[in-house]
Amino acid sequence: FYKRGKMAGNLIKPLSNLGRLGSLQTTRSVSLTASNIPLAKYGGRHTVTMMPGDGIGPEMMGYVKEVYRYAGAPVDFETVLFDPSTDNYDDLYNAISSVKRNGCGIKGNIETKMNRPDIKSRNVEMRNELDLFLNIIECKSQPGVKTRHDDIDIVVMRQNTEGEYAMLEHESVSGVVESLKIITDQSTERLCRSAFEWARANGRKKVTLVHKANIMKITDGMFMQVAKRVSQDYPEIEHNNMIIDNCCMQLVSNPWQFDVMILTNLYGTIVTNLICGLIGGPGVISGANVGPRYALFEPGTRNTGTTLVGQNKANPCAMLNASADLLSHLKLDYHAKLIRDAVYSTVNVDMVHTVDLGGSATSMDVVQNVIGHIKAATK
Repeated sequence: FYKRGKMAGNLIKPLSNLGRLGSLQTTRSVSLTASNIPLAKYGGRHTVTMMPGDGIGPEMMGYVKEVYRYAGAPVDFETVLFDPSTDNYDDLYNAISSVKRNGCGIKGNIETKMNRPDIKSRNVEMRNELDLFLNIIECKSQPGVKTRHDDIDIVVMRQNTEGEYAMLEHESVSGVVESLKIITDQSTERLCRSAFEWARANGRKKVTLVHKANIMKITDGMFMQVAKRVSQDYPEIEHNNMIIDNCCMQLVSNPWQFDVMILTNLYGTIVTNLICGLIGGPGVISGANVGPRYALFEPGTRNTGTTLVGQNKANPCAMLNASADLLSHLKLDYHAKLIRDAVYSTVNVDMVHTVDLGGSATSMDVVQNVIGHIKAATK
């Protein structure tokens, strides 16, 4: 969730800068960008891939469409549905083709319902195939949301396509299972350089790398070494590192020491959820998955919210903010600001809060209040 107007270009700056990192791209990213196919845009309107996902995702996407209608956003959605209860991956291939055609999309979380070693996470596979190597989430306290800590402002730069989520596991002998953690110098440098570039472009002063190199000496050791090497090109930005377990304790006791954080895939999802919990929970923050050519926008914590389905209780703010980030990416800054300001005012001025924020408002109460602000601003 972002302060009104601030994120109009901030989330997208790493994406626009990725072209300068061409020498750092993996073989996968080169193959995806070689054709340089123009992205879908018809008659001045943008076509965007919409993946409702599971749980509360379809409800949230309905709210996004309604808010876009009142904001007059020139966007048409190509909806792709998933069935994660099957081992047929046609839905995944259709989604990847759709994003390649449209250039960007908005998604809910896709639940992996089959606990079989041959069934891969559609979320992870999509990020890998589209080379969405960076997950960026700006975690900022909201003045209208009462929490234990105030004035938190931390940006999480999470590795998206390597690390512990490589999904390379095998049983060596009966009763002995191994899981591979993949770290490469090339991809780590791309991640770290994007984080430092974003920090420089947005006036940030400090970048902290989070690791467990005291135990995982080779993988996290390389992760830490590459970050240190990259940091030398940004002498104006302070750089330090911190062990993941100490980091979690420090976030709870003194979160103000952190500015920008670089994390592996697993550490990133843990820390993101922890910080979001400090500033209001999963219904507040949006995030972006970006790469050299494509971008996907979603709630920051990637929660499915299965227990809230059909109850009109889920907080729609994270998905609405993700939709505003999507509009910023499309350079529809007026419409993005219109929605972001309306959500900000709903939460922080009108104090229309769902149960997760300590209020009693329904999902529709929040959406109707957001629409009211949009209608007032467009009279």
